[in-house]
Amino acid sequence: MVSGLPNMQSVQDYWLDAWQRSVLMLDVLRERGNMFLEQSHKNAPNVLTFKAELVIDGRTLRHPVNYVLVRIIPPEGTKLDPAKPPIIVVDPRAGHGPGIGGMKQDSEIGKALAAGHSCYFIGFLPKPVPGQTIEDVARAEAHFVEEVARLHPEAEGKPIIIANCQAGWQIMMMAAMRPDLTGPIMLAGTPLSYWAGVRGKNPLRYLGGILGGTWMTALAGDLGHGIFDGASLVANFESLNLANTYWTKPYNVYAKVDTEGERFLDFETWWGNPVLLNAEEMQWIADNLFVGNRLSTGEIRNRDGVRVDLRNIKSPIIIFCSWGDNITPPHQALDWVLDLYEHEREIIENGQTIIYTMHQTIGHLGIFVSGKVATKEHGEFVSAMELIDLMPPGLYEAVITEVDEATENRELVHGRYLFRLEMRTLDHIRAIGGNDEADERRFATAARVSDVNLGLYRTLAAPALRAAVSEPLAEALRDMHPNRLRFAMFSDRNPLMRPVKSTAEAVRASRKPAAAGNPFLAMQEEMSSWIEWSLQISNEIRDTMMEASFLNVYGSRLLQALTGLNAAPGEKPRRIERDLMREANTAQLRAQLEHKFELGGVDEALARALFYVRLSEGRVDERGFAVFRLLRASRPAAQRLSSAQLKAMIKEQYLLMRMDGERAVDAIPKLLGGGQVDPAAALAALRQVLSARGALTEDEKKRLARIETLFAAPRQELTQVAEIG
Repeated sequence: MVSGLPNMQSVQDYWLDAWQRSVLMLDVLRERGNMFLEQSHKNAPNVLTFKAELVIDGRTLRHPVNYVLVRIIPPEGTKLDPAKPPIIVVDPRAGHGPGIGGMKQDSEIGKALAAGHSCYFIGFLPKPVPGQTIEDVARAEAHFVEEVARLHPEAEGKPIIIANCQAGWQIMMMAAMRPDLTGPIMLAGTPLSYWAGVRGKNPLRYLGGILGGTWMTALAGDLGHGIFDGASLVANFESLNLANTYWTKPYNVYAKVDTEGERFLDFETWWGNPVLLNAEEMQWIADNLFVGNRLSTGEIRNRDGVRVDLRNIKSPIIIFCSWGDNITPPHQALDWVLDLYEHEREIIENGQTIIYTMHQTIGHLGIFVSGKVATKEHGEFVSAMELIDLMPPGLYEAVITEVDEATENRELVHGRYLFRLEMRTLDHIRAIGGNDEADERRFATAARVSDVNLGLYRTLAAPALRAAVSEPLAEALRDMHPNRLRFAMFSDRNPLMRPVKSTAEAVRASRKPAAAGNPFLAMQEEMSSWIEWSLQISNEIRDTMMEASFLNVYGSRLLQALTGLNAAPGEKPRRIERDLMREANTAQLRAQLEHKFELGGVDEALARALFYVRLSEGRVDERGFAVFRLLRASRPAAQRLSSAQLKAMIKEQYLLMRMDGERAVDAIPKLLGGGQVDPAAALAALRQVLSARGALTEDEKKRLARIETLFAAPRQELTQVAEIG
């Protein structure tokens, strides 16, 4: 509380400061408007900080698309390791232009280069190629990945992909159709299960049902003369947080205009640069993903009639999501795993490695642009990619903790953070909450209603509207979109803004900020807090009403019956169909493994021993892997397994341990026999890896003692043979 009456000097100081800030704020908006116009006239606008050179222009492909592959030119002094797999960063085409993955030095691209990886970027042009489809884009991305792999034949592993938001589901589709192409795939803030969420949160998932389905998407495409304006997607994102959009963000610039202008303009260059999609592309996205939720349940087929099945992906999948993300909450980022599998055992049998981590607070955009996130999460994932690529199949959570004095063997830790993977079950994902069977039926009903309304629109209204809308009219409507108009109206194109620049220069020359203790500044902050709170309350009321409307309308048994849904109690939620060929291949693999318990050598023996000692704990961290990497590098190159051979061996030995651990462990002496290896040296290497994390538990000590006995058996046999001789 402010005590006493303010004097006239504080009044004069505040109003002078407020007037000057208003002028400077107008100048910032003027610069933003000019940048918007400048970006809109570029052939390939982007916000990349790094220099790049074109590798492939997607418009030259057999099925042309507006996507491009570029190589990031490393800054001077950057050392790249040709043996490390190249990293490809893919930006989202979800309304905004490209470049967010490399907008700063501390970014996904920056961390990839700093770790010694060659880096590539997949971006896009502002206008789509007429007729291009989502499948065309996925096939183009596959071609890009093939080209990157071809350019790096010396790399020990396939290209690693980091895909942001919308780019994530598109890359997953590509990887499902071409599972042979990629190394680890990292999904940053990617929605894959569009109905998922919990009551009282995640209101965006209700929007399709509240609007009556995707007929409005079709309407927007027809008003655009076959083009969907990405500015409408940006507007949807902004509507999620009314307080931030309409007050907090602009007020923050006004209140701190002397220091915040540059940061604001950097971000708005990306945020205020909407791109276009073909109406057919956007309709496909809305029908199959936002409302239909058909990707994770295998209901999408490509033009050849082949089902796009995410279970086909054999590369490790890394999911980075956040509780602070209101666009892609953890439920939408993770629940697709529950659509594919009923038990984590099925993940292992399918040979899939799925790793997730959940940030506690960062928002959706912070996942891509936050310097702190880049330094910690992205930096750690990039440095741990080799470990991740070698992990046996299963479900894991990545845990990243800061190194402190209690951390054992700190010299084995890369950087400030310790990276470890902990084995998880599907119950860990179920525990974060989600839809019950009744909610699933509600969303399924909304999808059916959407199909009906879309059919009615296309039959009754679309023909006349398409005939009436010309390209010039569509272009004029796009120019008048609020998310474009609010930028352009403050630019120098507006005659009323022309005096602002010179006035702002004069203000900067005589700038007199009010003192920090000025009581009117405190009153200003109080008023700002009240406005922000009012908008937040309005936001919550709107979201509550939208959720209640959705649940009541689509929970109607009558409506569910009219749309052909069986609303009987106890009906099981949708899951992906059985794949008999996949089940046959799994059975065949088990039959093949049955004959491999006694096949192998020292590498197989060490893998089994390591799994046996550590498997019960279900935890791996970078320290043990650091020792393993040093031991592997110390071997002569001719005796080293390649990365692909090592990965296949680890997977096979893990599956053998899962099938019959006792039988696999008992066979270790036979793997070490024959006099081809020194069991003592192999055992010493095993101890080094096991001790990297610190002291063993009592159970692990007992298991290691058994392994030591088994490793001693071949030496005893050799001694007996020598004595007999």
